[in-house]
Amino acid sequence: MTRPPGTQRRSLLLWLAGTSVAAAQPGAAHAWPSRPLRIVVPYMVKGATDMAARLLAPELQRSLGQPVFVENRPGAQGKIGSAEVAGAGDGHTLLMGSAGTHVINPLLSGHLPYDPVKDFAPVCLVATMPLVLVVNPAVARSLDIHSVDDLVRVAAARPGRLLVASGGNGNATHLAGELFKRMTQTFMLHFPYRSNSPARQDVVAGNMDLMFDNLPAALAQIRAGKLRALAVTSVRRSPSLPEVPTIEEAGGPALKGYEASAWAGLFAPGGQPPEQLARLQHDAVAALAQPALRERMSALGLQPQGSGAGEFAALIAAETVKWARVIELSGVKVDR
Repeated sequence: MTRPPGTQRRSLLLWLAGTSVAAAQPGAAHAWPSRPLRIVVPYMVKGATDMAARLLAPELQRSLGQPVFVENRPGAQGKIGSAEVAGAGDGHTLLMGSAGTHVINPLLSGHLPYDPVKDFAPVCLVATMPLVLVVNPAVARSLDIHSVDDLVRVAAARPGRLLVASGGNGNATHLAGELFKRMTQTFMLHFPYRSNSPARQDVVAGNMDLMFDNLPAALAQIRAGKLRALAVTSVRRSPSLPEVPTIEEAGGPALKGYEASAWAGLFAPGGQPPEQLARLQHDAVAALAQPALRERMSALGLQPQGSGAGEFAALIAAETVKWARVIELSGVKVDR
């Protein structure tokens, strides 16, 4: 059957209108993001960096209109996952990096599989998290350690007696301890582990005496009484443990100015188009301004941030100067 002339004309006009709109929007066929995104976490599941990524991902998914998956690629102190993102050219792969990936690794590694400056574009500082100085409760009772002052007293009186666990040579949990020892002029024996989790387990078991641990990861054990928190390493007390002083508060003149917070931040591969970076930054900053997300992060020991690319880059530069000095003074040398 032949269509009535009016019907044909209306169909043609509708088709022409559609093609005209598409022609007026040349980017419409190449809208970004055009498929699911993934945030690579270069560490184990349930660590502080992983928590930050998994809390942010659903918010980005809502605003970007595409699924956002978190994938863990642990190994080599964050180098494996970071190198994977550095080589990604698909425009849909991001990194939840840390001071380890963008400050400590470059300072300690002679042969990095990525360039922390050229291969990445900082997008947004997502969260900071203090470390927390924790002691095995039985050890604390036997040595009468109830405060940072007590710890310094025991360490000074018995050099090498106290065993300090860390998540690995050059790890933030290691360098926080080195900064503490340097400022207090004490010596405690360092035992590096492959990651923070087994180090923490050995402090809980009493095989190690103490540790400078990531607060979000240690919080459950502290609340369960399996670890005793002496102090947090940030400038201000943590809302998650408001009764626990900072090391500067508790340590007296020798520890004035002590600070060793960790952080998690969102990076895109270098070369990502500016308009995509701007969209990512806008959406991430907007998400981190939401009270509900901030409350969820705070409950886990994370301190939500939301600084844009400029402030984030300035933080990385300042952290590099600070930790380079600590590494130089402590003599830390690691083949990473």
